[in-house]
Amino acid sequence: MSLPVVRHFGETTRRDRWWIQPVAVFLGFSAFIVYATWAALQGAHYSLPDHNLLSPFYSPEFDKPGWWPSWLMFSPAFFILWAPGGFRFTCYYYRGAYYKAFWADPPSCSVGEPRKSYWGERSLPLVLQNVHRFFLYVALFFLVFLAHDVYKALWFKDPATGTVSFGVGVGTLVLALNVGLLSSYTLGCHSLRHLVGGCLDQLTRAPARRRAYNCVSCLNKRHMFWAWCSLFWVGFSDLYVRLCSMGVWTDWRIL
Repeated sequence: MSLPVVRHFGETTRRDRWWIQPVAVFLGFSAFIVYATWAALQGAHYSLPDHNLLSPFYSPEFDKPGWWPSWLMFSPAFFILWAPGGFRFTCYYYRGAYYKAFWADPPSCSVGEPRKSYWGERSLPLVLQNVHRFFLYVALFFLVFLAHDVYKALWFKDPATGTVSFGVGVGTLVLALNVGLLSSYTLGCHSLRHLVGGCLDQLTRAPARRRAYNCVSCLNKRHMFWAWCSLFWVGFSDLYVRLCSMGVWTDWRIL
């Protein structure tokens, strides 16, 4: 029997560019976290009232509660981003991605990691990842608000006359695509597949649940694709509304 190979951190016999994926994930995650944190702390320029555009970071919109301390910074995003953020942070795909990119656990297959022991997700803090199924319920709830925002973005207000008319603008399409990508990511969740399958081990005995399970599986097959596309687009959606609100961009009306 051959002894197990013990590699030091970063040590490997691989000759391919194995480091590209963890570096790309690290940069992508870091860029989104920095931007989302900055956008949440602004508390301004997150809506375009005349075109009924609202940033997904601030949906549903909250007014400052009366009990909020006057000395403490307030932003409606404080009441919102914890839910989608927790859902993504505990996602089964994202775990594997940022475990490699941020914790080097390991940085890639057959590459040495900086630790010799592995505790898994049975102890703190990683045991908290098991709350993913509960964040799923909240994420599904938020999809309803985002879809309602797309409906509101179909109605334009004339600032001169105050009349409201039906229309489609670039912002309407941006928010609609955002809902589509977020829905594809959320509805392809591993926990949702188990839920709609009726928590059964033998789906052949329940044809209706089996069809629901297979439907979620279609999205789950490309879970990584939907995860990254939705992450990028939800950030861009906030940026689009923000720049339009600041007058940098113009939300052109198509219809």
